[in-house]
Amino acid sequence: MSTATLSDRGEHLRSIGVTSSSALLGVAAGLLSYMQVGIDAPAATNNTALAFVLGAIVLETVVVQLSGIYDDDELGFKLYLFITFMVFSFWFVTWGILLTEFSLY
Repeated sequence: MSTATLSDRGEHLRSIGVTSSSALLGVAAGLLSYMQVGIDAPAATNNTALAFVLGAIVLETVVVQLSGIYDDDELGFKLYLFITFMVFSFWFVTWGILLTEFSLY
């Protein structure tokens, strides 16, 4: 094995870092959507909440690029699609739970 390649453990830790930061930013975007838009009936159709998820996606891609854990040739469509999916999924689930849980009371 050459010294230029990462070990299996290094690749695993790198994947954990990107996955966890994407998940945390998605949850943060969901909480910000809840705090900014609210939980009333029109909140579910408010487009302002989409600004938070789009901002979180852009922030995560910038963080990944600036962190230097991926080389320039490894930053591809597949990685950006993964980041977008993770951030959107966690935002959607977090905000959905907050909308349904607190609107019952």
